[in-house]
Amino acid sequence: MAENYDIIIIGSGPGGYVTAIRAAQLGFKTAIVEREHLGGICLNWGCIPTKALLRSAEIKHFAEHAKDYGLTLDGSIKADVGAVVDRSRKVSARLNGGVGFLMKKNKIDVIWGEAKLAGKGKVKVSKPAKKAMEPQHPAPKGTKGEGEYTAKHIIVATGARPRALPGIEPDGRLIWTYFEAMVPKELPKKLLVMGSGAIGIEFASFYLAMGCDVTVVELMDQIMPVEDAEISAIARKALEKQGMKIITGAKVTKVEKGSNSIKATVEGKDGKQEVMEADRLISAVGVQGNIENLGLEDLGVKTDRGCVVIDGYGKTNVEGIYAIGDVAGPPMLAHKAEHEGVICVEKIAGVPGVHPMDKRKIPGCTYCHPQVASVGLTEAKAKELGRDIRVGRFQFGANGKAIALGEDNGLIKTIFDKKTGELLGAHMVGAEVTELIQGFVVAMNLETTEEELMHTVFPHPTLSEMMKESVLDAYGRALNA
Repeated sequence: MAENYDIIIIGSGPGGYVTAIRAAQLGFKTAIVEREHLGGICLNWGCIPTKALLRSAEIKHFAEHAKDYGLTLDGSIKADVGAVVDRSRKVSARLNGGVGFLMKKNKIDVIWGEAKLAGKGKVKVSKPAKKAMEPQHPAPKGTKGEGEYTAKHIIVATGARPRALPGIEPDGRLIWTYFEAMVPKELPKKLLVMGSGAIGIEFASFYLAMGCDVTVVELMDQIMPVEDAEISAIARKALEKQGMKIITGAKVTKVEKGSNSIKATVEGKDGKQEVMEADRLISAVGVQGNIENLGLEDLGVKTDRGCVVIDGYGKTNVEGIYAIGDVAGPPMLAHKAEHEGVICVEKIAGVPGVHPMDKRKIPGCTYCHPQVASVGLTEAKAKELGRDIRVGRFQFGANGKAIALGEDNGLIKTIFDKKTGELLGAHMVGAEVTELIQGFVVAMNLETTEEELMHTVFPHPTLSEMMKESVLDAYGRALNA
């Protein structure tokens, strides 16, 4: 007889496991199905291990510039790629174990295997068809396994995988996705990165800091296309100053593989072609939802462009089936998945005051050097929507803490509605902006106006003072510029 639950969640990434915890807190008998590793891509092959790699790159950068801080280091700074990767994997493993602890603490059953919807309220779990990147079979102690399970509510949280371009499919040897890029056995001398979104630029920044010759090719006219154009331009200039080669308005049309290198044909918008040689190519042209082999089509669940179609509460067009996170469409961010899952189960539970997520208030962060972070409308988008705006800017070079840190290259940019004082967007490039951006996210969620931000006392000396100065600048009242 099939074991019954109130809620079964398919996938244990940030969206899945957070959703499971909130469901358990609300009194639901909850289970989570996972086929590879607790924590999903984010904890094991994405957000967390990449930040560990980038931290090593940052330490190497500062060591190489020790003289700028009055320090002398004897000998050259060398990157031990094996040790760097090993540290990254240990960080990932620690958090992976932490998810297992949280499942046990909240009395959530972990069902180990590959899930498929087998009818209304039914989930069939079988042995995974493919081998995991880091095998964890047999199942960890305390988990359930193959069989049939039932639940009134089934939430699909299967995440996404790298998108592949026809003819340039990753092979794991010469053409990498982020999986292979995260665990190199040796550093390539020359690296070509295809795509300049967050994934592409972060890996480009890491390998550049490690001493590789890095070239980035981007189809759009600016790197990090979703970012404000002014911020993107500053980031590009900084990266190029570090030695990165960036080609925008171009695409890789063909890749020829050699014994241990590739030749890529890069074509500009004018049709001109250039053949570039590299040891490895990283394909970072986006991701697509994992909707295959789940039984969605058999039940008539609506999908669109590789993602499950949902309403503002995670509901699909089929009663009792929900979807959250990357598999439910953009923005494909871990923090969006987590909050989307909480909204979904709170709506199921009938928690008062639950409302759909406002995607304009979801921050985006890119952990290159310098960092980039943003929330809300870009200047161009605000104008496109017909908003009458005020724009404030404040340079890192006018901030005492930034100068003391030796990180005086950057910009804080704020966009306000001229009539109402509503904060429409905030965009940053520079040191630690991925930590600063949350201040503006909170302000937007509280519907804070420019007047309230101007009367907020920021501590001195901090980088956060620039946030207030940018607000003041939008109204011609900047004090330190």
